[in-house]
Amino acid sequence: MLVAANLTRTYRNGTTALRQVSAEFPPGSITVIVGGSGCGKSTLLRLLGGLDRPDTGEVLFDGQPIHQPHPAIGIVFQEPRLMPWLTNSGNVEFGLSNLPRAARRERAAAALTRLRLDGLGARWPKELSGGQAQRVAIARALVAEPSVLLLDEPFSALDSFTRSSLHNHLLDLWRDSGLTLVLVTHDLDEALVLADRILVMKPGPGQIAARFDVSLDRPRRRSVPAFEALREKIADIITSTAEPDHLATCTAVASSPR
Repeated sequence: MLVAANLTRTYRNGTTALRQVSAEFPPGSITVIVGGSGCGKSTLLRLLGGLDRPDTGEVLFDGQPIHQPHPAIGIVFQEPRLMPWLTNSGNVEFGLSNLPRAARRERAAAALTRLRLDGLGARWPKELSGGQAQRVAIARALVAEPSVLLLDEPFSALDSFTRSSLHNHLLDLWRDSGLTLVLVTHDLDEALVLADRILVMKPGPGQIAARFDVSLDRPRRRSVPAFEALREKIADIITSTAEPDHLATCTAVASSPR
């Protein structure tokens, strides 16, 4: 299991991005982290992925501290970050240099198929739509067969139709693989469509202000009263001026009517 234990991160300019942040990410769960700009969402994700180190506290994976990127933890960024001089298959294969060429190609083809990108492996990134490019980026993260996938606002630059389609792709992937997903977003509808659990962060410095268990039936409809009520409650916390320590005890379970 992935665990954040009392993480504090202060940058050289004196800004404390996170203060004593703790959270657990159960195996096979989808946790979505939401909050306004500057609340430390992306900083927390970087610490979880071993891309940065906390000043105090530690990140644990299966009980062992993480001090650098871990092979069991994949990361997808806001931009696809595909290398234009490599084919799409070459981009997916890039992190598999330790494997024989045939094994790399087989793993890359399987990852592209999982993301419904059959036939696009030999093409170039410039030939892809935004949604296709992001799916190649997800395939690249999955090809190493991680057990945890971290996603930092991966759909924010996409139109609403493409974003909705990728939500469905991601949920299908999660059901088929049993991955643990941790996703950062500022889009509350996206959070409620995807999450088993939502962590709400507040700035000054970044802390977890509230935690919500979301048990709405999937596929989720925005028109369901429980969906709308929980979205409003989370929005109220994000915009509230109350101290995070006061809000930290707020939890809720939302379930759709039977």
